Amino acid sequence: MNFKPINFNEKLLKFDDLWSPKVIAEMNDYQFKTVKVQGDFVWHKHEETDEVFIVLEGELAIEFRDGKVELKAGEMFVVPKNTEHKPFAKTQASILLVEPKGVVNTGDIQSGQTAENDVWI
Repeated sequence: MNFKPINFNEKLLKFDDLWSPKVIAEMNDYQFKTVKVQGDFVWHKHEETDEVFIVLEGELAIEFRDGKVELKAGEMFVVPKNTEHKPFAKTQASILLVEPKGVVNTGDIQSGQTAENDVWI
């Protein structure tokens, strides 16, 4: 067992690419992923699972077909499974995602923003 805490800031310094989640821990069948975001992401949904967005730094908006939610550092939002959504950030933000192992960042859509899955830092 490793008795060292996971430091979000240390993990975020290890990469610069955007919209490419990096796994920092696992709990049961769930993964905790840090990701840097800026600009628009693709419209998508996750048919089998909810998705948790926790804003560590900056601001994130998540657009839905019938509205949107705006999040600041220290806030979180749960997108229900099978709900089409499009995250975006006007300026760079750092996010923590909590989702089941194996979830692809673009859900049901394959695009240029689809990231390699299960990348650990």
